[in-house]
Amino acid sequence: MQNIGIIGIGDMGSGIAKNLIANGYSVTGFDHLASRMTAFTDMGGRPADRPAAVAKASEAVFVMVMTGDQAKSVILGAEGLVAHLPPGGAVILSATIKPREAREIGQAMAGSGIHLIDTPVSGGFPGAQSGTLTMMAAAPDAVLDQFKPVMQAVSANIHRVGTEPGDGQTVKACLQSLIGAQFSATFEAAALAAKAGVPGQVLLDVFSTSSAGCGVVNNALEKIIDRQFEGTGSHINTMHKDLTISMGLGEELGVPLHTAAAAMQIFHAGRTRYPDGDNWVCTRVIEEIIGAELHRKIDT
Repeated sequence: MQNIGIIGIGDMGSGIAKNLIANGYSVTGFDHLASRMTAFTDMGGRPADRPAAVAKASEAVFVMVMTGDQAKSVILGAEGLVAHLPPGGAVILSATIKPREAREIGQAMAGSGIHLIDTPVSGGFPGAQSGTLTMMAAAPDAVLDQFKPVMQAVSANIHRVGTEPGDGQTVKACLQSLIGAQFSATFEAAALAAKAGVPGQVLLDVFSTSSAGCGVVNNALEKIIDRQFEGTGSHINTMHKDLTISMGLGEELGVPLHTAAAAMQIFHAGRTRYPDGDNWVCTRVIEEIIGAELHRKIDT
């Protein structure tokens, strides 16, 4: 297996494409934005003008789009992947969508001769670019065994979380409810420190060496104290969308998600006030309320 496709070549998809190319795969890709296509071509990718062209050139195709409707369009449409992939090929659904939407895609693909691997990812922009993503993969074992090498090219951890479409998305929804809570707690703690006059570096030193320290908290706090609120590869729209999925699953199953609901509102406020910002920009909304900002050092 040497020919792999990618649909959606943004912050996450570009990292997947880069690491596939670095591992010796011939990668054909498509994105609606010309700037992304130019960057993809510059890294050694083969540009295509539509999803069907990607499918015809590939044995497996990663789908890294934003929404379930977009995923359905590029997978199931007349110019989509299922209609044009060779028999035995695979759609690797690495986008985060609603579990119900993944099940609907799987049902529509039944009998097509094309495999669906439902495998949303975690690790964000750094994980995508470094090839160290965590994959929550759901498909029959034989399918996962067959396509494991190409998935290993972009990930450090592949967890087999189920066999049916939607299983991967369900695990991702649970994960994002936790990550959203970690983010929002970090934003509030940063604002509390700012108002109390604690330097950001002090807070980072303590948090990162305590039991609360983790990749999510440490990275968010680094971005906050260095005032990096845009262009870090973690646009607020993505986490806002993911929390919406988590909350929807909770409502569907009758599970109260009190902490995730609070995180949802913090991200909603951040996206409303700073629609072009990244996740950490939520802190700025709280800072504006309290009249204090957290910087790495306190000006003297």
